[in-house]
Amino acid sequence: MINMAVIKLSSKGQIVIPASMRDDLNEGEELVIIKDDERFILKKAEALTEKMKEDLEFARRTEEALKRYDAGEFISMDSDQFLKELEKW
Repeated sequence: MINMAVIKLSSKGQIVIPASMRDDLNEGEELVIIKDDERFILKKAEALTEKMKEDLEFARRTEEALKRYDAGEFISMDSDQFLKELEKW
């Protein structure tokens, strides 16, 4: 069954999950929020597979790296240096 509700975003960026939709949530439980251009997806963190967690972490790190690159916060290195650096990851 699909439930739907309209919620508001607070000035601090907080939302409230309606009581009717949080029956199986506990205080302090971790949730993951995924955003694309038009959607937000909220999932229980425990429901994610280990591979999905790795993929999300990779996506987060890639996004951070792109932001640093766009801001000019990068260094140049030859391919050998790059491969040595990559091995540290």
